Amino acid sequence: MTACVVEPSAAGEDDGVPQAGCTITADGAYAARLARSGDSWYAERWTLDGPEPYAVPLPGSRSEEPGTEVQPMGDGRVLIRRLVAGRHAFSLLYPTGPGTGELPLGALECAKGARLRLLPPAPGGRRAYALAAGPRSTAVWLVAGGAHGPEQLAEVPGRCSGGVWLDRTGRLLALDRQAGGRTKAVVVDLERGGEVSPLLQIAADSNDRLLLADPDSGLLLIRSDAPSPGQERLGWGVLGSTLPVRFPECLMLPDCTVTPFAIQPGQALTPEQCAVALRCDGAYGSWVGVWRPAEGWVCHLPAPEGWLTGAGLWTGDGVLQLPCATRAVPCGLARWTAPAPADAPRPAPPGAWDRGRGFGPCPEPVPSPGPRDEPRAAHPPQSYAYTYPYLDAAPSPAPAPVPEQGAAATEAGLPAHFPPRPVPLQQAPLGQLVTK
Repeated sequence: MTACVVEPSAAGEDDGVPQAGCTITADGAYAARLARSGDSWYAERWTLDGPEPYAVPLPGSRSEEPGTEVQPMGDGRVLIRRLVAGRHAFSLLYPTGPGTGELPLGALECAKGARLRLLPPAPGGRRAYALAAGPRSTAVWLVAGGAHGPEQLAEVPGRCSGGVWLDRTGRLLALDRQAGGRTKAVVVDLERGGEVSPLLQIAADSNDRLLLADPDSGLLLIRSDAPSPGQERLGWGVLGSTLPVRFPECLMLPDCTVTPFAIQPGQALTPEQCAVALRCDGAYGSWVGVWRPAEGWVCHLPAPEGWLTGAGLWTGDGVLQLPCATRAVPCGLARWTAPAPADAPRPAPPGAWDRGRGFGPCPEPVPSPGPRDEPRAAHPPQSYAYTYPYLDAAPSPAPAPVPEQGAAATEAGLPAHFPPRPVPLQQAPLGQLVTK
């Protein structure tokens, strides 16, 4: 057992980011969630890469706590984190005929003043990591896949949140570090003793967080208040590009929280054509948005019935798959095929979800009705379908010159802050981290 100053993480949200209904491996083969039967909670593994998805329940000897974290591994086992007598205990669950096998991995000693949570599934699926965020520093732990139980790999000054993998090897981890009253995305190199480098610094006084990254194309989804101080906006950039971060107007939905949760892989040379799935949360509930950086509008789709909200993945050929669970179909995938970029309709068309058991049209993308004693509100089209001219959609034919310190970092002309190498996003940085 290894000592660590941690406390249980709060369920539901992480620094204001809504959490998904289940967790999916990086290759999309497996998913895991905490399921409920009556008053009992148990881990459940989904297999997604077969002809049809199917679920395998993995109940323990007693009911799990509602805040228990589960994560699928690449070999089909499920990592579970439990809080037991003030310690975070990790185990691997796997089916054994009618029962559930369990392989204990060790535990971390707990104390007040910090937070421990699992990081998103790492590429390859052989290892799993956890983040222990304290008031002054944050530790990155290897909790599955090591030789001798939990192992601390890095300690980052400052309180960190988030967690995005930037490569296919599980070496470069991006974290949102809070220091000096500001939040900036940094990169932790797990193969160089936890070496920390700046990744995203749009303006000196802005809060810049990395939400999602695609290792194939280098597309990054960012949330920052640089273009609108006091108001966070969604933006995008390309890892290694000399072009600035851009903040499309079409991603600003009135009275809604928009969170990207999946990027279409395999678009190595055309990051602007990657389809991005968005979770939209508003007064009428949650629905799905689809957007490409090269397009100035968002296609809005009603969430399929039973969607494990916030969970999903893209296939390389542009099919969005969303895990769903209903009484009739307790384990299912709703599928939607994105139109080709040149054939994409404007504005949002009615979509169609293919559940694998038949194909039928889904309703118009209108908000869900309110409580039963309230009439359905009139649908304001301007709140759901946007068409704006896209700024600088086409990349420059030649690399733009590297701006001097204090030059513009966004379309709004905001100043940029470039620290010593390795440098932030706008100056093509991370190749040096890999090769050195």
